[in-house]
Amino acid sequence: MKIVKSCLIIMLIWIISASVAFAAPPMRIVSLSPATTEILYDLGLENRIAAVTSFCDYPQRAKNKPKVGGFANPSLEAIIAAKPDLVIMMEGDNPLEAFNKIKRMGIKTHVFHAKRLKELPQGIRELGGVLGIQDRANRRAAEIEALFSSYAKKAQQAAARRGYRKVVFVIQAVPLVVAGPGTIIDDALQILGLQNIAADSHVQYPKYSIEEVVRRSPDVIFFGQGSMSKKVPKTLIRRLDSLEAVKKGHVYYTSEMLYRLTPKTILGMEEIVTHLNKI
Repeated sequence: MKIVKSCLIIMLIWIISASVAFAAPPMRIVSLSPATTEILYDLGLENRIAAVTSFCDYPQRAKNKPKVGGFANPSLEAIIAAKPDLVIMMEGDNPLEAFNKIKRMGIKTHVFHAKRLKELPQGIRELGGVLGIQDRANRRAAEIEALFSSYAKKAQQAAARRGYRKVVFVIQAVPLVVAGPGTIIDDALQILGLQNIAADSHVQYPKYSIEEVVRRSPDVIFFGQGSMSKKVPKTLIRRLDSLEAVKKGHVYYTSEMLYRLTPKTILGMEEIVTHLNKI
């Protein structure tokens, strides 16, 4: 019970002190998460980004920004050298310890609290308020919400035509790892009205045997192309050839667009819908 209370207190401290108000919009921002870096670029704030982590690799231009180390253990010296008026962190990506160290140095912070895909628009709205671009952020959030609805309708129409709703999203072929609950991929599949065969797992990325995939019998198989070459899935597909999804050619490769909680996820959802319409 004491442990639970302590965790709740820590979370309250994180949430209450995670954001600040500015008399003028912050112009030198250090982003400590690949996801928040992508969001800043998406909102047209490239010129305000003073530094990013070594893992901030999208868009390509982000790789040219000064680096402050990893998102789990950023260099405080590098952050100070960037002379930020705001450090943006992401709950779940950056540890509370790093947050506290930055706060103790007197540097203002904002924590992006969205964890699930449906929370992304609200997270963008809140970030817009901190950065002094509320109208722009509101428009972008509304666009994302509209696309959620649009793609969900298209996916359900495509699935209804053929009666295909059960899907599996393969993250890694050897060993066989699939996307489970609590992942951005599963969030996207839920929004699209599709049934993830791994949704009942107790972990985010469960390991499955060939027999388990066959037993669950997905109608469609998606391979996350970002983490593997096409040669490896071909071997796996041959081992799954008893599935109707394989016999009918309902096997598709996707990009890495569904791997991070950013507006880019919309492109990943569009890919899924495009593939469903091929069936």
